[in-house]
Amino acid sequence: MTSIEERTEDLDLPYNVFAKACPSRGTLEHVTGRWGGLTLGALHEGSLRFNELRRRVDGVSEKMLSQTLHALERDGLVHREAQPTNPPRVDYELTPLGHEVAERLLSLIHCVEGRMDDVLAARERYDGTRGAL
Repeated sequence: MTSIEERTEDLDLPYNVFAKACPSRGTLEHVTGRWGGLTLGALHEGSLRFNELRRRVDGVSEKMLSQTLHALERDGLVHREAQPTNPPRVDYELTPLGHEVAERLLSLIHCVEGRMDDVLAARERYDGTRGAL
């Protein structure tokens, strides 16, 4: 069996997320964090205004959504378009890179959703043998 490092080297990629100083770590954190993943998933359905997005991503605060959108925009995954109207209208949508990342992320989300009965059963078995945490 090969190590993760060997597999990464085999791909001959210029970045290695397992290296402490690699800039890909920050992007991975933005994408896989709770709010980043949910935001990308919500925007995969189409362009949304800030408050529409906030309603779609149930539980996110205005501050966290704003920070998440800024990080995803900086990483090139989300495009922010401000309309010169009164009051101002701001729409958010995925970039082509954002669509690619969201597709992969949604595959994981659908896998987890589809296997939740197994996860819940595993939790119950674990809690039964170790005591509820």
